[in-house]
Amino acid sequence: MKALVLLSGGLDSTTCLGMAVGRHGPEQVGAVSFAYGQKHARELDLGEQIAAYYNIERQVIALPHEVFAGGSSTLVEGGPANPTGSYADLPPGVSPTYVPYRNGNLLSMAAAVAQKAQSRNPFESVVELWFGAHAEDAEGWAYPDCTPEFIGSMANAIYVGTYHAVRLVTPLEWLTKAQVVRQGLALDVPYYLTMSCYNGTVPACGKCPTCISRIAAFKDNGVDDPIEYASFTNAQIVR
Repeated sequence: MKALVLLSGGLDSTTCLGMAVGRHGPEQVGAVSFAYGQKHARELDLGEQIAAYYNIERQVIALPHEVFAGGSSTLVEGGPANPTGSYADLPPGVSPTYVPYRNGNLLSMAAAVAQKAQSRNPFESVVELWFGAHAEDAEGWAYPDCTPEFIGSMANAIYVGTYHAVRLVTPLEWLTKAQVVRQGLALDVPYYLTMSCYNGTVPACGKCPTCISRIAAFKDNGVDDPIEYASFTNAQIVR
């Protein structure tokens, strides 16, 4: 295996998977997903379909839900309701959907999975660990575990801590959401299999910040989002 992709079932991680498969071929790419106590499991179900689309192996790791549950994040069990409106409507600072140090935990465990895969073949080159954070995640430090400062520190820790067996790859780090979609459209990424909605509804709610951001990203590329939404207005997606 040459690449392991953190696959959530969302737009960004699926774009990463498409890029990794394009670089290495499906036989050299794997994926890992995490059940960490999120309010809905739809992203995990879609991750299975996406992995099947690309004909790759995917592992699902279940974390003790008490690690994240019951805190301030709106995404996990016991948390408050998810916000509505665009990201610009949210108060400055840490997003209410931020899950405390989630990405640090997930990347650390994924690095162990990648190193284990590499150790099965001592002649294997460094395994790439692909992570789909993009530039808008880091704006205003809304998600501190998506910032360049965090990514650089984790990249160093993972590379050193795995005896140089695993290297963090973040191909979307400096891209906007619209630019991510542009990359994926060029690769025929199956966006119709992905979801971004914080509420996990079918159809997607169309009212939460990530739905609004996703709709705008497709609009900026002159194409329609291939998934269905329960409700949205043009006013919601004007930048």
